[in-house]
Amino acid sequence: MNVAEQRAYPRIKPPTSVLGAWRSGMQRDVSNVESLALGGVFLRTKKKVAIRSLVQILLDMPLGQVRGRGVVRRHQEHYGIAVQFIAMDPEDRGRLVRQIRDLTRPAS
Repeated sequence: MNVAEQRAYPRIKPPTSVLGAWRSGMQRDVSNVESLALGGVFLRTKKKVAIRSLVQILLDMPLGQVRGRGVVRRHQEHYGIAVQFIAMDPEDRGRLVRQIRDLTRPAS
């Protein structure tokens, strides 16, 4: 079974304009969003963040901002961090769902 088949939610590659501002402990950064899913996000950063660290995230997307909290599940040195969402207000979750739906809709 490959990794894509193990995922609970399919990933998408958002436009380069989508940014994620995040904070974990005393570290903070604004990063490009490499991939996005209902279950989490991969943020491009050269900062080292320990696995299982808690992260506060603010995603700036075309349909509006999405705030949430997550936990670092993977760190690729000099490349980025994979963050699993663990908490999000219903309004933010709704915006995330609409944004992903909009980005995956075929162009007409």
